[in-house]
Formats: sequence, structure tokens, C-alpha cells
Amino acid sequence: MAVTLAEITKLRGLTGAGMMDCKKALIESNGDMDAAVEVLRKKGQAIAAKREDREAAEGCVLAKNEGDFAAIVALCCETDFVAKNASFVALTQTILDAAIANRVKSLDELKEMSLDGRSVADHITDETAKTGEKIELGRYEYLEAPSTTSYNHLGNHLSTIAGFNLEGVDYQVGRDVAMQIASMNPVAVDRDSVAEDIKTSEYNVAVEKTKEEQVKKAVEAALKKAGINPNLVDSEDHISSNIAKGWLTEDEAAKARVIIAETAAAKAANLPEQMIQNIANGRLNKFFKESCLMEQEFVKDGNLTIAQYLEQSQKGLVVASFKRVNLNQD
Repeated sequence: MAVTLAEITKLRGLTGAGMMDCKKALIESNGDMDAAVEVLRKKGQAIAAKREDREAAEGCVLAKNEGDFAAIVALCCETDFVAKNASFVALTQTILDAAIANRVKSLDELKEMSLDGRSVADHITDETAKTGEKIELGRYEYLEAPSTTSYNHLGNHLSTIAGFNLEGVDYQVGRDVAMQIASMNPVAVDRDSVAEDIKTSEYNVAVEKTKEEQVKKAVEAALKKAGINPNLVDSEDHISSNIAKGWLTEDEAAKARVIIAETAAAKAANLPEQMIQNIANGRLNKFFKESCLMEQEFVKDGNLTIAQYLEQSQKGLVVASFKRVNLNQD
């Protein structure tokens, strides 16, 4: 049957699908508008099934807060072109608004949440029909606290939320903290809330690095004492290259190898344990200062830590929790 441009335009307005898809759906449904909408929805389900194994690495990330509740939604797709589409961004915002209004507390709950009488999952299927790409809810984060804040970075790929222990936090202070989280990517609020496995890993790395440095210093000192430039023999590749250039003789290379092996073994067997622990603990402390939000240097004023900035703003104010979602690699 023939369909009119007005009918195609109306269906496009209802669904957002392409003109040709709308025309085909109307023909298939013999001009029944409701049936045509259902045809397009089924088409979206078919597309979603076909593209299930595709990677949805692009998308839109948005955050919002209201009173004592804040949330982040990441709606993912395959291409940046779709991620920037107004309809796609609007759907992300609609899902986020509903999550805030309903105080949603899990990704599964979000998928089943009702929007205009249909689940969020169904609305995502509709968007799949419009774009022809795999679309999925990639991340959902929320928090509750006496005061909350949110920040959306330009480009809709990075968002943060934070909660504070006190009510009435100044808007700019909250925003500053949310932007700090976006910029500096802290691993935890403070050192007490850093996961034990991370602490253990960082300490062990610090110990090994300290031992390597102590051994290297001893080797370099021994080589210099023997009249050999440590920089010429710091690897087998350099030794071979420097012999070829005439900067090192075969005898010097052989002597250097013996000194390196013997000195390294002797030093490694006699490292002062207490000194190693002290240096490693110093390195761990540096990690805490760089990676824990409350101890980080405030990016807008290097003379203050975040803890000092908050205390200066409101006595006793601290960050209770935060979330950060980034579709790009940090």
C-alpha cells in the first residue's frame, strides 16, 4: 500500500527512526500507526540481538544530584557519532532524572525501572532501532549523604559525584571537590579507606624499588672505583654497542660484568632491613598524599590540601564518599 509523507513524518516523530525505516514499517503494518511503532521496536530487538557481541566503548556519561542523593549513568554505544546524537544524550538524561527521582540503587533496578509505562531496557531497544548500534547501560553509580554534589566534564565522557558529612555545603565548594575528583582520580577518600590489597601492593612495590635502588647505588660506586663509567655497562645491549663504538674494550666489559654480578649479590644479601622499611613507608606515605582525596593538594590552591580547604570552608566538613566514571582511559 502507499503511505503519505505526513504518515512517515508522524511515525518518525513518535519513534525517532529513519525515514525509510518508518516507510517500510507503515507498509508492513498496512498504515496502522500503533502496529508500525511495534514493528520498529521489534526491529530494534533484532538489531540488538545481532550486535550483542559488538563492543560498546563509546557513550554518554552524566551525573546529577538532588539533596542527599546523587547518581551517575553511563549509556554506551559503538561510535562517537551516536554518542553525541541529541536523542542519545536526551535518553541518558531522562534515565538519570528518573534514577534520581526514584532513588535507584542498582544497575538491575535501573534497567527495570518504568519510564512512561515501559522499562528502561525497552527504551534502550527503541534507541537501538534508531541508531542501528549496540546500546547498553554500561555503568550506574550512586551515593547518599547529608549533602551531595555532581560534575559533568565537557564531552560527556567523565562525571563525578561526591557526598559530604554535613548539610548546607556551599555550591562552589562542592563543585571544586567534584572537579578535583575528575582531575586527580583519587583511589579513596582517605588512607583509612584504601583497600588493604592496594596498600599491600603499594608497600611491596616500594620495598622492591628501594632494594633495587640500593643495589644499583652499590654497583655504580664499585664500577666508578674500578675506573669504569656505569652508564657504559648498564645493560648488555649498551655493552655490545659501546664495544662496537670503541668506547669500551672487551677486557673492561668482562671486568664490569664480574663487578656487577658480585657487588649486586653481596649488597642484596646485606641490605639493612630497617632502612628499607623506613624508605618504603615514606614512599607509601607519598602514595597516600597523591592518591587519597582528603590528602591531595587542592588543584586550585597548591598551598592547601582538600582537607584544609573543606575545613576552611565549613568547620568539621569532610568528604564521606565519591564516585567517578570515565569512558576514556586515565
